Amino acid sequence: MGKIGIGINLEFVRHQDKPFEWAVEKAAELGYEYVEPMVHWGRELLSEAGYFHSVSMLDDPLRVRTACERAGVKLSGLSAHTPLCKPEIGVEYLKQAIRFAAECGAPVVNTDEGPKPEWTSEEEDHVLMRYTLKEAAKVAEPRGVLLGLEPHQQYSKSPEGLNQIYGLVRSPAIGINFDTGNSYLSGQDPVKWLRRVSKRLVHLHAKDISVQQSESERGKVTGTPVGCACGEGIVDWQKVIDLCKAAPRDIVLSVECGTVEQAERSLAHLRALV
Repeated sequence: MGKIGIGINLEFVRHQDKPFEWAVEKAAELGYEYVEPMVHWGRELLSEAGYFHSVSMLDDPLRVRTACERAGVKLSGLSAHTPLCKPEIGVEYLKQAIRFAAECGAPVVNTDEGPKPEWTSEEEDHVLMRYTLKEAAKVAEPRGVLLGLEPHQQYSKSPEGLNQIYGLVRSPAIGINFDTGNSYLSGQDPVKWLRRVSKRLVHLHAKDISVQQSESERGKVTGTPVGCACGEGIVDWQKVIDLCKAAPRDIVLSVECGTVEQAERSLAHLRALV
């Protein structure tokens, strides 16, 4: 049986206009044990100016490791979402994210199939995804980094669709990063779905969905960037935690919410259950 850790995706400071280091320190101040940074390719103005939490993969990976060590937190993974259906983007993006993760000390790189090209068929998209995942797995395996496939887009919005993507490449480096909120919004039962993938689980996005968002979006979207505070929405967190405890790996519940206040309330709720 695996151990449960509680972490937070740094999207919780997305509206704070603060840099990566500030986000890590705030997560530690709130009491989180793990953080999940977001990485990007190239350079962009807001992060370079210190107004956004994302880290460029052109930076030194030790920047991430050092910030976490100073704050006393650990890395649960990297948020490195890139379109698997577009290998001209996804292959090099994931390979760089894996190398970056290995050097900064992140055990998991999370991604999904992303928006598909407008002109390709479903069959063609799965060939393209297989190519991307095969190239990424070849880099991940010798480094001991895991790839977490997340239910988030057109093909992974159902258990069958996510299973099909997972089965494209046989590799010990490929697992599931389950997202409780995305699975619910796509019209599925997150607890039943989590039970189906628990043996392949490598990371979990702890995303709750408010009643208001559920009423307006469920069955109409395949995911959402962040949710409400854990415990204030529709997800049965005790059942989620029990399933994670029964998983073969240690699992970090990486909270995905939109504000510092929600992050604080989420931690209190999950701690009480864990």
